[in-house]
Amino acid sequence: MPLAAYAVDERRSRGRRHPEPAPGHRSEYQRDRDRIIHSAAFRRLEYKTQVFVNHEGDLFRTRLTHSIEVAQIARTMARTLGLNEDLCEAVSLAHDLGHTPFGHAGQDALNACMKPYGGFEHNAQSLRVVDELEDKYAEFRGLNLMFDTREGILKHCSLARARLLGDVGERFLNRTQPSLEAQLANRADEIAYNNHDIDDGLRARLLTIEQLREVPLFRRHHDEVLARYGTISAKQQRHETTRRIINTLVVDLTETSRRTLERAGVRSIEDVRAMHQPLIRFSEALEEENEALKRFLREHLYRHPQVHRIMVKAQRVVRELFAAFLADPRLMPPDFHESARRLEAVEGESGRARAVADYIAGMTDRFALDEYERLFDPRRLR
Repeated sequence: MPLAAYAVDERRSRGRRHPEPAPGHRSEYQRDRDRIIHSAAFRRLEYKTQVFVNHEGDLFRTRLTHSIEVAQIARTMARTLGLNEDLCEAVSLAHDLGHTPFGHAGQDALNACMKPYGGFEHNAQSLRVVDELEDKYAEFRGLNLMFDTREGILKHCSLARARLLGDVGERFLNRTQPSLEAQLANRADEIAYNNHDIDDGLRARLLTIEQLREVPLFRRHHDEVLARYGTISAKQQRHETTRRIINTLVVDLTETSRRTLERAGVRSIEDVRAMHQPLIRFSEALEEENEALKRFLREHLYRHPQVHRIMVKAQRVVRELFAAFLADPRLMPPDFHESARRLEAVEGESGRARAVADYIAGMTDRFALDEYERLFDPRRLR
């Protein structure tokens, strides 16, 4: 399918920070996707928490399965809107590469530890992973991704951090918009995590269908399922309802965005960037229903006593690991110890703290727990 006039076209992109010969049998964004998939950071997503800590069960989503679901949803919508599917997929697969172990609880703990040193933002860390921390190529550090992929990864950013990020930080300072592909991947992320969190919450028996029927978006689609199928298993109800919710959100987002683009008279990527508001959006009615769903999940799942108890423990692990490594960087592996020494020579204690944050953010859930045990359990002297 030909690209729409407002889609990202690699021939007009700002390209890569380090020039490379064009790929022979794939697009530039396919090459980005392939580099992301083959990165160590991507493999580690398999053992990083989405909501449930990895060892709690084999069937719950992880950061890896979440990223795959985001990519699937984003590609579907991109094709309908005439956007660059390969770019949407690359952004979707990379957007969580910088996430900490233990989900948002780990991120909050690491951000608190890093507050005196500039803070920690997982979007900025994802960009740092692909720009600096992946170290496989002889001619450059990182993965040397295309500008548009890097821009899409950086969904949120403080102004202080944006000033340090060069080209991809400019839009936060100038208050302009990213590409439609970046906007679309951001919304696909939201659609994916809301609905798979419903599924996982029900599977874990932390939520009930009766509770979820308080949410208009869920109740409407659950009623459709009951009206069509009558008495079916709870598992079938769960799946049939969530798949309908996803379809409703995808169709509404696609059609509303199409109408918004037409009304705005957008004809080019430059027009997209000049807008004051994102152009990829839900209708007002569905935006309200989606927000109600998010509020419900925040109150009844993310703050559930069982989840909260585990996350309090996880935050303690992150805080104590950070304190130990900051006090003695030699406790880290040699390459991170060397990074701490090098960054400290340039930035002082903030540089050392950033190297510690790089090490902890790259950990999987189980590695963080093992590292904590190795450091603090006196029975383990190896």
